[in-house]
Amino acid sequence: MIHQPATIRPAPDPRWLDHHTEPENWEPLPRWLGHLLQKRSFMPVEIEAKMKVEDLSPVRAKLQEFHAELIGDFFEVNTFFDTDDRSLLAADEGLRLRVARDVNSTARPDDVTLTYKGPRRHGALKSRDETELKVSSPQEAAAFLSCLGFTRIMSFEKRRQSWKIGTCRVELDEIPHLGVYIEIEGTSDVEVMKCRETLGLSGRPIVRASYVALLMTYLQEHRQTDRTVKFPATSAPVAKAG
Repeated sequence: MIHQPATIRPAPDPRWLDHHTEPENWEPLPRWLGHLLQKRSFMPVEIEAKMKVEDLSPVRAKLQEFHAELIGDFFEVNTFFDTDDRSLLAADEGLRLRVARDVNSTARPDDVTLTYKGPRRHGALKSRDETELKVSSPQEAAAFLSCLGFTRIMSFEKRRQSWKIGTCRVELDEIPHLGVYIEIEGTSDVEVMKCRETLGLSGRPIVRASYVALLMTYLQEHRQTDRTVKFPATSAPVAKAG
């Protein structure tokens, strides 16, 4: 995740810290995480461009041509949570628990990350507040969220190859049902668009919808009720860099 400098937000009302000055009908911060994080004074901002492609090979070749750094190949399980009344969805917020495994290293432990995503901002690129928290156990993290009133909405697998070129991070992604995509994350719109041009993707439309939104649309259109989305057991992974 690459972020631009944090923006300054108003501090929360200090009255909730002092029960002697608690206003009438004052309630605790609702549903804890989404609304609490929205009140943080400093919040990193995620800026990205996502493009649908038919084949990852041309982009991988471009990355190698420009001597980009290969970070690694990962297999992910992404699980999204919300309240029973879908308060995060209504506020255009997201709460994700990601488990990422380095497919080339059996010794490296899984990377487990809890991520809050704020509402999307207006603009050509997808830009939103985002903050992450590393956790040691996905099971304990899920149980913790359940205690706070969050329930699992969807889980989906993803194959990802990560690269670094200049100030940008480039993700070569494969998603069940959806196919393959390129994501470019950077510290500014200018850097992301410059990288997009370098990789020969300027003619590709930018997809502003998230993977979870695209998958939800697919499942609804195909009348599939299972919200655990996996690759077929016989599917081959996207070819690795040579």
